[in-house]
Amino acid sequence: MEAELHLVDAFTSSPFRGNTAGVCIPDGPADDTWMQQVAAELKHSETAFLSPEGQGWRLRWFTPAKEIELCGHATLAAASVLYETRRVPEDREIVFETLSGRLTARKDGDWISMDFPAESPKTSMAIPGLGQALGIEPLYTGRNRFDILVELPLADDVCSLEPDMEALALIKARGIIVTAVSDLPHFDFVSRFFAPAVGVPEDPVTGSAHCCLAPYWGEKLNKTEMTGFQCSVRGGSVRVRLAGDRVILSSNAVQVFSGKLLV
Repeated sequence: MEAELHLVDAFTSSPFRGNTAGVCIPDGPADDTWMQQVAAELKHSETAFLSPEGQGWRLRWFTPAKEIELCGHATLAAASVLYETRRVPEDREIVFETLSGRLTARKDGDWISMDFPAESPKTSMAIPGLGQALGIEPLYTGRNRFDILVELPLADDVCSLEPDMEALALIKARGIIVTAVSDLPHFDFVSRFFAPAVGVPEDPVTGSAHCCLAPYWGEKLNKTEMTGFQCSVRGGSVRVRLAGDRVILSSNAVQVFSGKLLV
């Protein structure tokens, strides 16, 4: 098996910032075991695998440990590669068929906008061990079909957090979204995302988490358009717009490597 391979920094306009995703386009049909091995070899939080399907593209996402149902930054990276390699003209929408249904992406100047499902949280009971694992008691905890959402009192509480990863890995959820209202005028909220249970201790910038953050903060702040900053070490921003039961995620992406996978 040979495959075209790209590395893309997503949710940033600067290289070596944002969240790096692998984008792999195999020369032919690829089996699940091979894709998982490639993702484990690359060690990025997600690797996207693309194959033509009908008028669009089949898109799958793998962490180093398992396949997942939704990933924003690897979708942004995949869209960037399809536009940059001219597989899709810049004036055309890209259609992705995924485990989370049909997703679309569209070029908007230097930005790419993606149409994703909203994943609103529902208020949950206290989660045993969560406060201890985080090192701070939450103001709010909620759940959607993937993750646990945690609101903390201050933006600095989020950005300075040093959780116990082994303890977080024992909590039954894909990941833990930690958030607070922003103390900076050009951002509405801040967040971080921890997913040690699926092999990703901390994800630098997480598009799918913003499918939860957008409806949560939209209701609290009475806004339909917002900008979030994920204050990981690499950092990155995501512009969100609520559209009924969908969320439009917009940002930039920078390609940093292109080559050939030989095995």
